[in-house]
Amino acid sequence: MTPLLEVRGATKAFPGVKALDGVNLTLRAGEIHALVGENGAGKSSLIKLLTGVLRQDEGEIRLNGEPVKFNSPHESLAAGIAVVHQERNLIPRYSIAENMFLDRLPVRNGLVQHAQMRREAQPWLDLLDLHINPGTPVRYLSVAQMQLVEIGRALSLDSKILLLDEPTASISEHEVERLLTILRRLRDQGKAILFVSHKLEELTQLCDRITVLRDGKNACDDRPLKGMTKADIVTLMVGRESAVTDLGERTAKLGEIRLALRDLATGAGHKGINLDVRAGEVVGLYGLVGAGRSELAKSIIGAYPVLSGRIEMEGRPARIRAPLDALRDWHIGYVSEDRKGEGLILTQSVARNTAITVWHRIAKRLGFLWGGIEKAAILPFVERLNVKTPSLDQAVGNLSGGNQQKVSVAKWLAADARILIIDEPTVGVDVRTKGYLHRLIWKLAEDGAAILLISSELSEMVQLADRIYVMNDYRIITEMPNSRQYDEMSDRLMTAIHRDNDARTQSAAAE
Repeated sequence: MTPLLEVRGATKAFPGVKALDGVNLTLRAGEIHALVGENGAGKSSLIKLLTGVLRQDEGEIRLNGEPVKFNSPHESLAAGIAVVHQERNLIPRYSIAENMFLDRLPVRNGLVQHAQMRREAQPWLDLLDLHINPGTPVRYLSVAQMQLVEIGRALSLDSKILLLDEPTASISEHEVERLLTILRRLRDQGKAILFVSHKLEELTQLCDRITVLRDGKNACDDRPLKGMTKADIVTLMVGRESAVTDLGERTAKLGEIRLALRDLATGAGHKGINLDVRAGEVVGLYGLVGAGRSELAKSIIGAYPVLSGRIEMEGRPARIRAPLDALRDWHIGYVSEDRKGEGLILTQSVARNTAITVWHRIAKRLGFLWGGIEKAAILPFVERLNVKTPSLDQAVGNLSGGNQQKVSVAKWLAADARILIIDEPTVGVDVRTKGYLHRLIWKLAEDGAAILLISSELSEMVQLADRIYVMNDYRIITEMPNSRQYDEMSDRLMTAIHRDNDARTQSAAAE
């Protein structure tokens, strides 16, 4: 059978770096193909070639055996290739149907036919088991539901090839299972799916074949996944097996209670929240996507108002009206899960992004900020986190995802944060960088920081946290010590959530 899509000998160079060097890729109808590699290995560049964002310098792309050249994303889309990026590409105030048909709205006599658009959207939502009115504004959807809307939009364009970039990075394990089931169904219907992920256990469950990139070259090309282990894949990615994180044992040396929430209710919808984090402690906040964890973090730093109850810092009531108050008055740092939308200014340099939290300390008279002073102030933190960048003047948007995350953390270290809230620390980063960030979190706690950790990756939570609070429906439903035994903890955590859901369902039925 002729492959649906082939890339042969693709090479793409940028000033000072060869992003792709003779790369091959083969996609077949009715198969799910894994594409893996560390950050900076060339995955994003390859996807940009396939979607017409970039043109290869050498090599060729074949579609159904015929050479093709894509001069724009529109040409790639017209050829049946659709991509769903890691970052959502939807307009929140528009409806599901409007987002799905945004570039081809049905119009009659100059008026958009909304009823027709909703009717045409419904079969694609049904196909993806997304049982939501297509007229619902996207802002009311969960991250997982938004992702399915994007997949539905791609399918509605009659796409034969789906490129999925980190599709499970920001969704819960329950939602991951649902997505994998849907992808298997699409595969059985003849779609060719390229699945880009750093979560190796998902690859071995889902994918038929694998291509691994390392330093812009093929470490393996079109290899059957059957029989391969996660260690095999890691070895191909990094050249050695030891990149898998092994943090060893941790004995927490706890200090005073640095952050406490007492019967807190917030403008985001939380009620009765009680929580404390000690100096030297990593406290986990676990729950399914939509449980209200990120919103609680943002309430602590003043992004949502406190309606009742109180926040205490080192035993003192803290009135925090805005994120600036949190940093300036209480030394609270917040590493956002959305590093590109909230955590970083992608067009600005590494130096400027890292120094943004300390400008008030290093600015000279009349508010001038001299570049030499700025760089001297942040260089120790960039070096400590081993941020890989050609220079401090490099735009953050040009760094790999892992190095962007390091910059996100570095700016709070520069600000001398005593309480660090870290939301989804390893979303979209490679195996080696994930291990580095895990070790960094423990080291920060050992150095005396109080860390509140939010993660949807259960294995990460079990590995890192000393204690775990479980959230559901904007409430804390239980607290438990962490035995660091994955099977035991995963069962306890998920049982707590399911029992709470059952209790709420029974209560609603009784009313």
